[in-house]
Amino acid sequence: MHLLLVLFGILLLVVLISWGKVNAFLSFLVVSILTGLLLGIPFDKIAGAVYKGIGDTLGQLAIVIVLGAMLGKIVAESGAAQRIATTMMNTFGEKYIQWALMITGFIIGIPLFYNVGFVLMVPLIFSVVYKYKLPAIYIGLPMLASLSVTHGFLPPHPAPAALVGMFHANMGKTLLFGMMVAIPAIILAGLFYSRTLKHIVARPLEGLVAAEKPDDQLPSMSNSLLCSLLPVGLLMLTTIVSQKANLPAGGLAVLAFFNDASVILLLAVGLATWLLGIRRGMKVPAIMRIYEGAVKDIGMILLIIAGAGALKEVFTASGVSKEIAVVLQEWPVPPLVLGWLIAAIIRVCLGSATVAGLTAAGIILPLMSRLHVDPNLMVLSIGAGSLLFSHVNDGGFWMFKEYFNLSIKDTIRSWSVMETIVSVTGLAGVLLINYLMVYI
Repeated sequence: MHLLLVLFGILLLVVLISWGKVNAFLSFLVVSILTGLLLGIPFDKIAGAVYKGIGDTLGQLAIVIVLGAMLGKIVAESGAAQRIATTMMNTFGEKYIQWALMITGFIIGIPLFYNVGFVLMVPLIFSVVYKYKLPAIYIGLPMLASLSVTHGFLPPHPAPAALVGMFHANMGKTLLFGMMVAIPAIILAGLFYSRTLKHIVARPLEGLVAAEKPDDQLPSMSNSLLCSLLPVGLLMLTTIVSQKANLPAGGLAVLAFFNDASVILLLAVGLATWLLGIRRGMKVPAIMRIYEGAVKDIGMILLIIAGAGALKEVFTASGVSKEIAVVLQEWPVPPLVLGWLIAAIIRVCLGSATVAGLTAAGIILPLMSRLHVDPNLMVLSIGAGSLLFSHVNDGGFWMFKEYFNLSIKDTIRSWSVMETIVSVTGLAGVLLINYLMVYI
Protein backbone atom coordinates (compact mmCIF):
# COMPACT_ATOMS: atom_id res chain seq x y z
CA MET A 1 0.00 0.00 0.00
CA HIS A 2 2.79 2.41 0.91
CA LEU A 3 4.51 1.77 -2.40
CA LEU A 4 1.33 2.70 -4.23
CA LEU A 5 1.20 5.95 -2.26
CA VAL A 6 4.78 6.74 -3.27
CA LEU A 7 3.89 6.09 -6.91
CA PHE A 8 0.84 8.29 -6.46
CA GLY A 9 3.05 11.08 -5.08
CA ILE A 10 5.48 10.87 -7.99
CA LEU A 11 2.61 10.74 -10.50
CA LEU A 12 1.01 13.77 -8.84
CA LEU A 13 4.33 15.59 -9.10
CA VAL A 14 4.46 14.79 -12.81
CA VAL A 15 0.88 15.98 -13.35
CA LEU A 16 1.33 19.22 -11.41
CA ILE A 17 4.54 20.22 -13.21
CA SER A 18 3.93 18.96 -16.75
CA TRP A 19 0.15 19.18 -17.17
CA GLY A 20 -0.86 21.69 -14.52
CA LYS A 21 2.14 23.97 -15.21
CA VAL A 22 2.55 24.51 -11.47
CA ASN A 23 5.89 25.87 -10.29
CA ALA A 24 8.25 22.95 -9.47
CA PHE A 25 9.03 24.21 -5.94
CA LEU A 26 5.35 24.58 -5.07
CA SER A 27 4.67 21.16 -6.59
CA PHE A 28 7.35 19.56 -4.42
CA LEU A 29 5.94 21.20 -1.27
CA VAL A 30 2.36 20.14 -2.02
CA VAL A 31 3.36 16.58 -2.88
CA SER A 32 5.69 16.32 0.13
CA ILE A 33 2.99 17.38 2.59
CA LEU A 34 0.20 15.34 1.00
CA THR A 35 2.33 12.21 0.58
CA GLY A 36 3.63 12.51 4.13
CA LEU A 37 0.10 12.63 5.52
CA LEU A 38 -1.00 9.66 3.40
CA LEU A 39 2.06 7.69 4.54
CA GLY A 40 1.05 8.19 8.16
CA ILE A 41 3.42 10.90 9.36
CA PRO A 42 1.65 12.75 12.22
CA PHE A 43 0.31 16.22 11.47
CA ASP A 44 2.68 17.84 13.96
CA LYS A 45 5.72 16.13 12.36
CA ILE A 46 5.10 17.00 8.70
CA ALA A 47 6.48 20.54 8.85
CA GLY A 48 9.57 19.34 10.71
CA ALA A 49 10.29 16.73 8.04
CA VAL A 50 9.97 19.36 5.30
CA TYR A 51 12.26 21.78 7.16
CA LYS A 52 14.84 19.07 7.79
CA GLY A 53 14.80 17.94 4.17
CA ILE A 54 15.28 21.47 2.90
CA GLY A 55 18.05 22.26 5.39
CA ASP A 56 19.94 19.00 4.90
CA THR A 57 19.79 19.28 1.11
CA LEU A 58 20.85 22.90 0.79
CA GLY A 59 23.43 23.13 3.58
CA GLN A 60 26.79 23.93 2.01
CA LEU A 61 25.27 23.31 -1.43
CA ALA A 62 23.77 26.79 -1.44
CA ILE A 63 27.27 28.27 -1.22
CA VAL A 64 28.56 26.09 -4.06
CA ILE A 65 25.70 26.91 -6.42
CA VAL A 66 25.70 30.65 -5.67
CA LEU A 67 29.46 30.99 -6.05
CA GLY A 68 29.33 28.89 -9.23
CA ALA A 69 26.69 31.21 -10.64
CA MET A 70 28.76 34.28 -9.78
CA LEU A 71 31.85 32.83 -11.47
CA GLY A 72 29.88 31.95 -14.59
CA LYS A 73 28.34 35.41 -14.76
CA ILE A 74 31.63 37.28 -14.54
CA VAL A 75 33.19 34.95 -17.13
CA ALA A 76 30.34 35.78 -19.50
CA GLU A 77 29.99 39.51 -18.79
CA SER A 78 33.71 40.27 -18.92
CA GLY A 79 34.12 38.78 -22.39
CA ALA A 80 36.28 35.89 -21.13
CA ALA A 81 33.92 33.36 -22.72
CA GLN A 82 34.12 35.23 -26.04
CA ARG A 83 37.93 35.29 -25.82
CA ILE A 84 38.07 31.53 -25.29
CA ALA A 85 35.67 30.87 -28.17
CA THR A 86 37.45 33.20 -30.59
CA THR A 87 40.89 31.81 -29.78
CA MET A 88 39.70 28.22 -30.20
CA MET A 89 38.17 29.05 -33.57
CA ASN A 90 41.32 30.73 -34.82
CA THR A 91 43.49 27.86 -33.57
CA PHE A 92 41.55 24.98 -35.12
CA GLY A 93 40.46 26.60 -38.38
CA GLU A 94 37.58 25.60 -40.67
CA LYS A 95 38.67 21.98 -41.15
CA TYR A 96 38.40 21.17 -37.45
CA ILE A 97 35.70 23.66 -36.65
CA GLN A 98 33.54 21.07 -34.86
CA TRP A 99 36.39 20.23 -32.51
CA ALA A 100 36.89 23.91 -31.80
CA LEU A 101 33.26 24.44 -30.87
CA MET A 102 33.07 21.20 -28.88
CA ILE A 103 36.13 22.02 -26.78
CA THR A 104 34.97 25.61 -26.35
CA GLY A 105 31.58 24.39 -25.15
CA PHE A 106 33.25 22.06 -22.67
CA ILE A 107 35.54 24.76 -21.25
CA ILE A 108 32.81 27.37 -21.05
CA GLY A 109 30.23 24.86 -19.82
CA ILE A 110 32.20 24.10 -16.66
CA PRO A 111 31.61 27.47 -14.96
CA LEU A 112 28.37 28.44 -16.79
CA PHE A 113 24.89 27.08 -16.14
CA TYR A 114 23.37 25.43 -19.19
CA ASN A 115 20.81 28.11 -20.04
CA VAL A 116 23.40 30.87 -19.70
CA GLY A 117 25.89 28.93 -21.80
CA PHE A 118 23.26 28.17 -24.45
CA VAL A 119 22.19 31.78 -24.86
CA LEU A 120 25.81 32.92 -24.86
CA MET A 121 27.11 30.34 -27.36
CA VAL A 122 24.23 30.07 -29.87
CA PRO A 123 25.02 33.46 -31.47
CA LEU A 124 28.62 32.29 -31.89
CA ILE A 125 27.39 29.11 -33.59
CA PHE A 126 25.24 31.13 -35.97
CA SER A 127 28.14 33.44 -36.77
CA VAL A 128 30.19 30.40 -37.80
CA VAL A 129 27.26 29.01 -39.82
CA TYR A 130 26.93 32.20 -41.87
CA LYS A 131 30.68 32.74 -42.20
CA TYR A 132 31.54 29.26 -43.49
CA LYS A 133 28.18 28.36 -45.11
CA LEU A 134 27.88 25.11 -43.13
CA PRO A 135 24.77 23.24 -41.83
CA ALA A 136 23.66 24.74 -38.50
CA ILE A 137 22.90 21.44 -36.72
CA TYR A 138 26.20 19.92 -37.86
CA ILE A 139 28.06 22.91 -36.45
CA GLY A 140 26.02 23.54 -33.31
CA LEU A 141 25.38 20.09 -31.85
CA PRO A 142 28.95 19.36 -30.66
CA MET A 143 29.06 22.56 -28.60
CA LEU A 144 25.57 22.06 -27.15
CA ALA A 145 26.38 18.43 -26.31
CA SER A 146 29.35 19.72 -24.30
CA LEU A 147 27.15 22.19 -22.43
CA SER A 148 24.58 19.49 -21.68
CA VAL A 149 27.14 16.98 -20.41
CA THR A 150 28.84 19.44 -18.09
CA HIS A 151 25.39 20.41 -16.76
CA GLY A 152 24.41 16.81 -16.03
CA PHE A 153 27.73 15.23 -14.99
CA LEU A 154 30.15 17.73 -13.52
CA PRO A 155 30.17 19.71 -10.28
CA PRO A 156 29.78 22.60 -9.47
CA HIS A 157 26.60 22.46 -11.57
CA PRO A 158 23.50 22.29 -9.34
CA ALA A 159 22.33 18.70 -9.84
CA PRO A 160 25.75 16.97 -9.69
CA ALA A 161 26.81 19.15 -6.75
CA ALA A 162 23.57 18.36 -4.93
CA LEU A 163 23.98 14.63 -5.57
CA VAL A 164 27.56 14.74 -4.26
CA GLY A 165 26.28 16.26 -1.03
CA MET A 166 23.32 13.88 -0.71
CA PHE A 167 25.42 10.75 -1.26
CA HIS A 168 28.39 12.06 0.76
CA ALA A 169 30.59 11.53 -2.27
CA ASN A 170 33.92 13.22 -2.89
CA MET A 171 33.61 16.28 -5.11
CA GLY A 172 37.08 15.92 -6.60
CA LYS A 173 36.78 12.18 -7.29
CA THR A 174 33.34 12.66 -8.81
CA LEU A 175 34.81 15.33 -11.06
CA LEU A 176 37.67 13.03 -12.12
CA PHE A 177 35.32 10.17 -12.93
CA GLY A 178 32.93 12.64 -14.54
CA MET A 179 35.65 13.84 -16.91
CA MET A 180 36.39 10.25 -17.89
CA VAL A 181 32.73 9.66 -18.68
CA ALA A 182 31.96 13.06 -20.19
CA ILE A 183 34.63 13.21 -22.88
CA PRO A 184 33.63 10.06 -24.82
CA ALA A 185 29.94 10.96 -24.40
CA ILE A 186 30.53 14.40 -25.95
CA ILE A 187 32.60 13.01 -28.83
CA LEU A 188 30.08 10.30 -29.67
CA ALA A 189 26.89 12.35 -29.26
CA GLY A 190 28.17 15.72 -30.40
CA LEU A 191 30.91 15.10 -32.92
CA PHE A 192 30.08 11.81 -34.61
CA TYR A 193 26.29 11.87 -34.42
CA SER A 194 26.06 15.42 -35.78
CA ARG A 195 27.72 14.22 -38.99
CA THR A 196 24.58 12.21 -39.75
CA LEU A 197 22.44 15.36 -39.55
CA LYS A 198 23.89 17.48 -42.35
CA HIS A 199 20.68 17.03 -44.35
CA ILE A 200 18.51 18.74 -41.71
CA VAL A 201 17.65 22.23 -42.87
CA ALA A 202 17.86 24.82 -40.10
CA ARG A 203 17.46 28.52 -40.77
CA PRO A 204 18.61 30.39 -37.69
CA LEU A 205 17.70 34.05 -37.71
CA GLU A 206 20.48 36.40 -38.81
CA GLY A 207 19.47 38.75 -36.01
CA LEU A 208 20.89 36.24 -33.54
CA VAL A 209 24.42 36.46 -34.89
CA ALA A 210 26.73 37.45 -32.06
CA ALA A 211 27.28 41.13 -31.36
CA GLU A 212 30.86 40.69 -30.27
CA LYS A 213 32.93 43.00 -28.16
CA PRO A 214 35.97 44.57 -29.81
CA ASP A 215 39.09 42.44 -29.37
CA ASP A 216 40.88 45.13 -27.36
CA GLN A 217 38.07 45.04 -24.78
CA LEU A 218 38.47 41.31 -24.07
CA PRO A 219 40.60 39.84 -21.28
CA SER A 220 43.65 37.79 -22.22
CA MET A 221 43.30 34.09 -23.09
CA SER A 222 45.46 33.09 -20.12
CA ASN A 223 43.31 34.99 -17.63
CA SER A 224 40.10 33.74 -19.26
CA LEU A 225 41.20 30.11 -19.03
CA LEU A 226 42.63 30.52 -15.54
CA CYS A 227 39.40 31.93 -14.11
CA SER A 228 37.18 29.43 -15.93
CA LEU A 229 39.17 26.30 -15.12
CA LEU A 230 40.59 27.11 -11.68
CA PRO A 231 37.81 25.25 -9.76
CA VAL A 232 38.26 22.12 -11.87
CA GLY A 233 42.05 22.25 -11.68
CA LEU A 234 42.15 22.70 -7.90
CA LEU A 235 39.57 19.99 -7.23
CA MET A 236 41.41 17.49 -9.42
CA LEU A 237 44.86 18.45 -8.10
CA THR A 238 43.95 18.26 -4.42
CA THR A 239 42.14 14.96 -4.94
CA ILE A 240 45.12 13.38 -6.72
CA VAL A 241 47.61 14.70 -4.15
CA SER A 242 45.52 13.44 -1.22
CA GLN A 243 45.45 9.94 -2.71
CA LYS A 244 49.05 9.72 -3.91
CA ALA A 245 51.12 11.81 -1.50
CA ASN A 246 52.14 10.63 1.96
CA LEU A 247 51.42 13.81 3.90
CA PRO A 248 51.54 14.40 7.68
CA ALA A 249 48.34 15.15 9.57
CA GLY A 250 48.84 18.92 9.29
CA GLY A 251 49.38 18.69 5.55
CA LEU A 252 46.25 16.59 5.13
CA ALA A 253 44.23 19.15 7.07
CA VAL A 254 45.44 21.97 4.83
CA LEU A 255 44.77 19.84 1.75
CA ALA A 256 41.26 19.03 2.98
CA PHE A 257 40.59 22.74 3.42
CA PHE A 258 41.60 23.50 -0.17
CA ASN A 259 39.72 20.45 -1.45
CA ASP A 260 36.43 21.89 -0.21
CA ALA A 261 34.30 23.05 -3.15
CA SER A 262 33.08 26.15 -1.33
CA VAL A 263 36.63 27.30 -0.57
CA ILE A 264 37.80 26.60 -4.12
CA LEU A 265 34.91 28.49 -5.70
CA LEU A 266 35.39 31.42 -3.32
CA LEU A 267 39.04 31.59 -4.40
CA ALA A 268 37.98 31.40 -8.06
CA VAL A 269 35.42 34.18 -7.65
CA GLY A 270 37.99 36.32 -5.86
CA LEU A 271 40.54 35.77 -8.62
CA ALA A 272 37.97 36.46 -11.35
CA THR A 273 36.85 39.62 -9.53
CA TRP A 274 40.42 40.90 -9.71
CA LEU A 275 41.61 39.62 -13.11
CA LEU A 276 38.39 39.98 -15.10
CA GLY A 277 36.96 42.96 -13.23
CA ILE A 278 38.99 45.35 -11.10
CA ARG A 279 42.24 44.95 -13.02
CA ARG A 280 40.43 45.77 -16.26
CA GLY A 281 38.88 48.95 -14.90
CA MET A 282 35.54 47.72 -13.58
CA LYS A 283 34.33 49.31 -10.36
CA VAL A 284 33.51 47.08 -7.41
CA PRO A 285 29.82 48.18 -7.28
CA ALA A 286 29.43 47.21 -10.96
CA ILE A 287 30.95 43.78 -10.30
CA MET A 288 28.68 43.29 -7.32
CA ARG A 289 25.65 44.06 -9.51
CA ILE A 290 26.80 41.31 -11.86
CA TYR A 291 26.95 38.92 -8.92
CA GLU A 292 23.52 40.01 -7.70
CA GLY A 293 22.13 39.23 -11.15
CA ALA A 294 23.76 35.79 -11.01
CA VAL A 295 22.00 35.00 -7.73
CA LYS A 296 18.66 36.03 -9.21
CA ASP A 297 19.28 33.69 -12.13
CA ILE A 298 19.64 30.61 -9.93
CA GLY A 299 17.17 31.46 -7.15
CA MET A 300 14.50 29.12 -8.50
CA ILE A 301 17.05 26.32 -9.01
CA LEU A 302 17.90 26.50 -5.32
CA LEU A 303 14.22 26.32 -4.39
CA ILE A 304 13.64 23.31 -6.64
CA ILE A 305 16.60 21.53 -5.04
CA ALA A 306 15.18 22.39 -1.61
CA GLY A 307 11.77 21.02 -2.58
CA ALA A 308 13.30 17.76 -3.78
CA GLY A 309 15.07 17.49 -0.44
CA ALA A 310 11.77 17.89 1.38
CA LEU A 311 10.21 15.01 -0.59
CA LYS A 312 13.26 12.85 0.07
CA GLU A 313 12.98 13.46 3.83
CA VAL A 314 9.26 12.60 3.81
CA PHE A 315 10.08 9.25 2.19
CA THR A 316 12.77 8.67 4.82
CA ALA A 317 10.75 9.82 7.86
CA SER A 318 7.73 7.72 6.91
CA GLY A 319 9.78 4.52 6.76
CA VAL A 320 8.62 3.80 3.23
CA SER A 321 12.23 3.91 2.10
CA LYS A 322 12.79 0.53 3.72
CA GLU A 323 9.86 -0.94 1.79
CA ILE A 324 11.23 0.52 -1.43
CA ALA A 325 14.61 -0.98 -0.58
CA VAL A 326 13.12 -4.43 -0.22
CA VAL A 327 11.27 -4.18 -3.52
CA LEU A 328 14.17 -2.71 -5.48
CA GLN A 329 16.62 -5.25 -4.10
CA GLU A 330 14.48 -7.95 -5.69
CA TRP A 331 14.84 -6.35 -9.11
CA PRO A 332 17.46 -8.19 -11.21
CA VAL A 333 19.09 -4.84 -12.01
CA PRO A 334 22.59 -3.72 -10.93
CA PRO A 335 22.48 -0.76 -8.50
CA LEU A 336 24.12 1.71 -10.88
CA VAL A 337 21.71 0.76 -13.66
CA LEU A 338 18.84 1.10 -11.19
CA GLY A 339 19.85 4.67 -10.30
CA TRP A 340 20.16 5.53 -13.98
CA LEU A 341 16.79 3.94 -14.80
CA ILE A 342 14.84 5.74 -12.07
CA ALA A 343 16.34 9.11 -13.07
CA ALA A 344 15.66 8.37 -16.75
CA ILE A 345 11.99 7.54 -16.14
CA ILE A 346 11.45 10.70 -14.11
CA ARG A 347 13.32 12.78 -16.71
CA VAL A 348 11.10 11.54 -19.53
CA CYS A 349 7.99 12.21 -17.43
CA LEU A 350 8.95 15.61 -16.00
CA GLY A 351 11.43 17.07 -18.47
CA SER A 352 13.76 18.71 -15.94
CA ALA A 353 17.17 17.07 -15.58
CA THR A 354 17.67 18.72 -12.19
CA VAL A 355 14.33 17.53 -10.82
CA ALA A 356 14.87 14.04 -12.26
CA GLY A 357 18.31 13.69 -10.69
CA LEU A 358 17.28 14.95 -7.26
CA THR A 359 14.06 12.94 -7.12
CA ALA A 360 15.88 9.76 -8.13
CA ALA A 361 18.52 10.46 -5.49
CA GLY A 362 15.80 10.76 -2.84
CA ILE A 363 14.58 7.28 -3.76
CA ILE A 364 18.04 5.66 -4.02
CA LEU A 365 19.69 7.39 -1.04
CA PRO A 366 18.14 5.26 1.73
CA LEU A 367 19.32 2.13 -0.11
CA MET A 368 22.98 3.10 -0.41
CA SER A 369 24.09 1.34 2.76
CA ARG A 370 22.81 -1.95 1.31
CA LEU A 371 23.81 -1.52 -2.30
CA HIS A 372 27.60 -1.49 -1.72
CA VAL A 373 28.34 0.83 -4.63
CA ASP A 374 30.76 3.72 -4.99
CA PRO A 375 28.78 6.92 -4.22
CA ASN A 376 30.78 8.90 -6.78
CA LEU A 377 29.68 6.52 -9.53
CA MET A 378 26.07 6.61 -8.32
CA VAL A 379 26.15 10.41 -8.66
CA LEU A 380 27.28 10.04 -12.28
CA SER A 381 24.86 7.23 -13.04
CA ILE A 382 21.89 9.27 -11.86
CA GLY A 383 23.28 12.32 -13.65
CA ALA A 384 23.45 10.34 -16.90
CA GLY A 385 19.90 9.07 -16.46
CA SER A 386 18.64 12.60 -15.88
CA LEU A 387 19.67 13.56 -19.43
CA LEU A 388 17.78 10.83 -21.29
CA PHE A 389 15.52 11.82 -24.22
CA SER A 390 14.71 15.49 -23.74
CA HIS A 391 11.38 16.13 -25.49
CA VAL A 392 8.39 18.48 -25.51
CA ASN A 393 8.13 18.83 -21.72
CA ASP A 394 11.71 20.16 -21.43
CA GLY A 395 12.60 23.82 -21.79
CA GLY A 396 15.93 22.90 -23.37
CA PHE A 397 14.07 21.14 -26.19
CA TRP A 398 12.12 24.29 -27.03
CA MET A 399 15.17 26.54 -26.77
CA PHE A 400 16.96 24.37 -29.32
CA LYS A 401 13.90 24.17 -31.60
CA GLU A 402 13.15 27.88 -31.62
CA TYR A 403 16.71 29.17 -31.86
CA PHE A 404 17.51 26.82 -34.75
CA ASN A 405 14.06 27.29 -36.32
CA LEU A 406 13.36 23.55 -36.62
CA SER A 407 10.26 21.38 -36.85
CA ILE A 408 9.41 19.21 -33.85
CA LYS A 409 10.32 16.11 -35.89
CA ASP A 410 13.80 17.45 -36.70
CA THR A 411 14.29 18.64 -33.13
CA ILE A 412 13.61 15.12 -31.87
CA ARG A 413 15.84 13.66 -34.58
CA SER A 414 18.73 15.91 -33.55
CA TRP A 415 18.41 17.23 -29.98
CA SER A 416 16.43 14.43 -28.33
CA VAL A 417 18.53 11.65 -29.85
CA MET A 418 21.75 13.49 -28.98
CA GLU A 419 20.67 13.70 -25.34
CA THR A 420 19.80 10.00 -25.36
CA ILE A 421 23.22 9.08 -26.75
CA VAL A 422 24.85 11.19 -24.03
CA SER A 423 22.78 9.43 -21.37
CA VAL A 424 23.43 5.87 -22.55
CA THR A 425 27.13 6.53 -23.17
CA GLY A 426 27.39 8.01 -19.69
CA LEU A 427 25.90 4.88 -18.14
CA ALA A 428 28.26 2.67 -20.15
CA GLY A 429 31.23 4.73 -18.96
CA VAL A 430 30.13 4.48 -15.33
CA LEU A 431 29.70 0.70 -15.59
CA LEU A 432 33.13 0.36 -17.19
CA ILE A 433 34.80 2.37 -14.42
CA ASN A 434 32.98 0.31 -11.81
CA TYR A 435 34.12 -2.92 -13.47
CA LEU A 436 37.73 -1.76 -13.53
CA MET A 437 37.57 -0.72 -9.86
CA VAL A 438 36.06 -4.04 -8.74
CA TYR A 439 37.91 -6.58 -10.86
CA ILE A 440 41.28 -5.00 -11.63
